Amino acid sequence: IRLFGEEVQRMQPHERAHRGLARTYQIITLFARDTLEHNVALSLLGMTKARWKMFASLDSHRHLYDEARAVLARVGLEHLSQRPLNVVSYGEKRRVEIAMALAQKPKVLLLDEPLAGLSREERASISQLIADIPRETTVVMIEHDMDTALDLAENITVLHYGSVIVEGARSAVVNDPKTREVYLGN
Repeated sequence: IRLFGEEVQRMQPHERAHRGLARTYQIITLFARDTLEHNVALSLLGMTKARWKMFASLDSHRHLYDEARAVLARVGLEHLSQRPLNVVSYGEKRRVEIAMALAQKPKVLLLDEPLAGLSREERASISQLIADIPRETTVVMIEHDMDTALDLAENITVLHYGSVIVEGARSAVVNDPKTREVYLGN
């Protein structure tokens, strides 16, 4: 696996992050008792050398909290920044996870099922958030909701049991008989 011409498959996660790769997970992995702001500040701390100073107080890095609040504002959660993660909705937790990834200013953002388990309203909100990610960030998204995937994607790769069955622009993918057969039920 190459990222900007460099082999990254054997790199440690922090090495990949420093090269511009960020990701979210299908199953949310956040610190439930910490505030939204603290979760995002920790993701920012991971991008600094201070991450190795385990006994240093995070309070000495107030700029990380300022930046965390700015990123939370970007995803519409600044007003909840002081709430513990375990008291916000599942959709808001998804937003925090995306905020943590965006805080790292990635060149490539991998989103693994970002809409899984969300209500219709939350799906629309997260879809808009993804659509608003600036074009200088390449978003690679795994999504099983074909309507959403087709609405958001510029280029689509349809897999079936790990094999590529069709690739291309929305119209080519939708009109391909293999896509209809496997995913659209026609």
